[in-house]
Amino acid sequence: MAELTRGEATALFARRRDAWLAEDVEAYLACFAADLVITVPGRAEPIRGLEAYRRLVRRSFAWARPLAFDFHHVAVGPEATVLAEWTISTERREDGVVATWRGMSVCVLERGRIAWWREYWDPAQLA
Repeated sequence: MAELTRGEATALFARRRDAWLAEDVEAYLACFAADLVITVPGRAEPIRGLEAYRRLVRRSFAWARPLAFDFHHVAVGPEATVLAEWTISTERREDGVVATWRGMSVCVLERGRIAWWREYWDPAQLA
């Protein structure tokens, strides 16, 4: 099996970002495997499966409008592991408050989709 290239990883991340900014739920979720597992700060348990993640994404879009999703660094390691540093900004629909947070993530790609994802960021950035 060929190793994942940085170009392949950044292309997937660009599709994910573009779909998120467009609030295109289906294009966004097409970047993820059906049996994905996602761990994010502030949640006691990982999100398991595409349908559970779909519900979270829809709630997220209802809560806030995406403004920016910038990748600062993307590194590809063995076994299709990708590390990324990024900044995200949203505007809360209720009152227009803008929230920006910077974090890092590690993920594993399988067959061109994100199968496992873990984010690291400080929830206090959103307070």
